[in-house]
Amino acid sequence: MTEREKMLAGLQYDCGDPELLDRWHLARALTLCYNQTDSRDSRAQRALLSQLLGGMGENLWITPPFYVDYGSNIYFAENCEVNLNCTFQDCNRITIGKNALIGPNVQIYTAFHPTNAADRLGVPCAGGFAFAVGYTAPVTIGDNVWLGGGAILLPGVTIGSNVVIGAGSVVTRDIPSNTVAAGNPCRVLRQNG
Repeated sequence: MTEREKMLAGLQYDCGDPELLDRWHLARALTLCYNQTDSRDSRAQRALLSQLLGGMGENLWITPPFYVDYGSNIYFAENCEVNLNCTFQDCNRITIGKNALIGPNVQIYTAFHPTNAADRLGVPCAGGFAFAVGYTAPVTIGDNVWLGGGAILLPGVTIGSNVVIGAGSVVTRDIPSNTVAAGNPCRVLRQNG
């Protein structure tokens, strides 16, 4: 099993693996180009996103700056809008349904580390740096979801369809469809619809 396969399976993996580092560096180069591309040049933006992302539907709008780890583990359905300064740490799959509205400064995390410091310490890779021991869990977002500005989604959460997540919320557990949820930790406030 490759380190990439371990990472996507949620197993302990080596962040310093050459294949993973190559993709990480490629994602840095592609996001740098994307973030510096003229906002009126939608053709160039789409070409860069098609190289960066794992998949995207029609009518995807991402306002720069936009940050990712690998990019290739992010999948958008159609008619999605991502506002500025969002960070998608895609060490596992991030799936975003159709008609998603993602506010500014939203952070989606798929990686986590052991809480015990001794278990978190990594082994130096070929370059000499010891990356922390890591695990991953996917994040899934349903259709017609609005993530308010500054929301944070933690590894392994699923947000159902027709959900509104309030600004500044920290989503630590699954949120069912057809609800409005907010807070830290995020909790359902009422039904939506």
